[in-house]
Amino acid sequence: MSAGPPTVERRATPRVRTANAGAAAFALPRLAWPRWRHLPREARDTLFLLAVIGWTVLPHTAHLPFWCSALTATMLLWRGALALRSAALPSRWVLVAILLLALALTAWTHNTLAGKEAGVTLLVVLVALKTLELRARRDAFAVFFLGFFLVLTHFLYSQSLAIAAATVVSVWGLLTALVLAHMPVGQPSLRQAARLAGRFALLGAPVMALLFALFPRVGPLWGLPRDAGASTGLSGEMRMGSMAELALDESIALRVRFLQGKPPPPEALYFRGPVLGRFDGDAWRVLQPRFAAHTGSDAELRPLGEPVDYELTLEPLRLAMIPVLEATPVLPPLDDLRTVQRADLHWITHRPVTERLRYTAQAWPRFEHGPLEAVPDLQDYLELPAGYNPRLLAWASALKREARLAADDADGLAALLYRRIRSEGYSYTLTPGTYDDDGSGDAIDEFWFDRKQGFCEHFAAAFVVAMRAAGVPARIVTGYQGAERDEEGTSLVVRQSYAHAWAEYWQAGTGWTRADPTSQVAPERISRSQALLARPGFVAGAIDGLAPGLLTNVRALWEGFDNGYRQWVLNYSRGSQLDLMKNLGFSSPSWQDLGIVLAGVVAVAGLLGAAWAWLDQRRSDPWLRAYARIRRAALAHGVCASESLPPRGLAATLEHELGANAAAPAAQALRALDVLRYAKPDGATLSARAAGAQARRLAAEGVQALQALPRPPAQQPLSHPFAQTSR
Repeated sequence: MSAGPPTVERRATPRVRTANAGAAAFALPRLAWPRWRHLPREARDTLFLLAVIGWTVLPHTAHLPFWCSALTATMLLWRGALALRSAALPSRWVLVAILLLALALTAWTHNTLAGKEAGVTLLVVLVALKTLELRARRDAFAVFFLGFFLVLTHFLYSQSLAIAAATVVSVWGLLTALVLAHMPVGQPSLRQAARLAGRFALLGAPVMALLFALFPRVGPLWGLPRDAGASTGLSGEMRMGSMAELALDESIALRVRFLQGKPPPPEALYFRGPVLGRFDGDAWRVLQPRFAAHTGSDAELRPLGEPVDYELTLEPLRLAMIPVLEATPVLPPLDDLRTVQRADLHWITHRPVTERLRYTAQAWPRFEHGPLEAVPDLQDYLELPAGYNPRLLAWASALKREARLAADDADGLAALLYRRIRSEGYSYTLTPGTYDDDGSGDAIDEFWFDRKQGFCEHFAAAFVVAMRAAGVPARIVTGYQGAERDEEGTSLVVRQSYAHAWAEYWQAGTGWTRADPTSQVAPERISRSQALLARPGFVAGAIDGLAPGLLTNVRALWEGFDNGYRQWVLNYSRGSQLDLMKNLGFSSPSWQDLGIVLAGVVAVAGLLGAAWAWLDQRRSDPWLRAYARIRRAALAHGVCASESLPPRGLAATLEHELGANAAAPAAQALRALDVLRYAKPDGATLSARAAGAQARRLAAEGVQALQALPRPPAQQPLSHPFAQTSR
């Protein structure tokens, strides 16, 4: 990209023909879009740079304000039109006005000019704005490096495979534009610049791989940022409808692989998350959420039967907890995360999980836990807010009296609630509508007695409230239930759509007992992991109608690639680095050992680079080597030529000293060698390999021709005035 204002080739455009000559005089000129190859250099390079910037900004449009996307697109199109028409760039006052407008809109949208959201918004606007003052090479360099910085900001929101692939294209495009900026003369093709940029990128790839593998990772800086858009879907609270919203999310929450034997049946695949024991009439929340209150596991877990060994890969949660397969009593060390299991079997951490985790553990699908006799802590699971859901409270109290259940017969009460759900016309749906529109706080009453349509959280909440109203301690457990086979059939995939809420109640002599009311109205949801799916859109429905299963297969293929990327790239953690050090022979690797290895690799790479540069500096091209062979053969026949003498000069010297007829074959080879170097026969251009081969052939012909001549008697090399002249 050369300095100075762009120039555009202007071409004559024919007028539109009309029925008569008079009408032709008033015909408007037809706009002609110049072909890409016929564009001036400045216009072509500018349009290419604008296309690269547009591609780089495109993934950001999902989380940018609408005005920012519209303003950026307008400025890029405006700059492209100016390049095509070779028009003058806008004045600085216009740019200042746009900048002030962007600042005001950013402050109005984000209520600040600092922070991630506002910073990315301003960066996108500034990159597009900078193109409107793209006058010299230094302006182009500013756009390049702003573009590289903009590429990095994508990873503040997502580190998915799709984003990684998009950023690779952006970096390649920016490097190509940078190469073009260093070719100010002529009109090099984009293909040539792109090939050169890709070559340099590939040369730097080994260095990048070494730094990725060995550079110390300092958490959580090297993991996914806390606000990077990844979320487990679960949280420390639950409201009516929250689980139904998660069921529409088909993204992967975790993957689990069973190491020995067959996996448990679907009805045993409960992945335990936050346990919600406090209800304020509107939301269910976790009791005692603070990590500092627990220094060790106080869960009363009684495993039954045989355990299963499993490996679980967990996506970043942004929560200080880890979902586990029920029931997992022990977790291995997880890098720098400190973990504690609460009395409700809920695993919590000392800080939010911001990196993908992979751990191996044992779980007992059959288990009992909790106190066998009543303890004061159970009173927390009997509390209900005053004034909420009075009908259900009165009904549950009367139910226990009418059924003549014993005071401690929680199993009998749960059976009665199950029977009502099965027989009273309840339905399981993703779209139950909103409850408690009048704000009376009787949403559970409305669900239980009137509408009877709900998702898993509706059934779990009503079940727990009814149990508590009848004097039985109960609570809600959230997590995931069920899974599906992955694309390779080696592990199970748990999606956000498998988010689930179930209940637990306390039975004397047994402890806490799982109760899943959803199984009474939708048994296939639990026994077959058949989660409710949202109705497909028009396009997806049409594709599925034409090719059933196509979208599912494509999604499975993509998730296979994405899983490999996550396992080998995103899941490469500090623990992986230390494992690599063990494979290199370190018995107890430390960060000091990692630094020593990294320093050694850098030193060896530096020495190899210096050696390559030294050899490259002394390496001559094939043409020079071929000419040197002929010069040595000429010297053997007493003809001396300086290094500055071109081949055609040496040919003339040979003809003068040895005779035109005797030196004709060697002179012919020398003149052909001269043409190969300094001319393009018939306008053709040979490749470097073909030119080298032809130079070697001509050198062999010239040397053979000289060796065929009789050797002159030993004497001082002949000298000719022309032999000392330069080209």
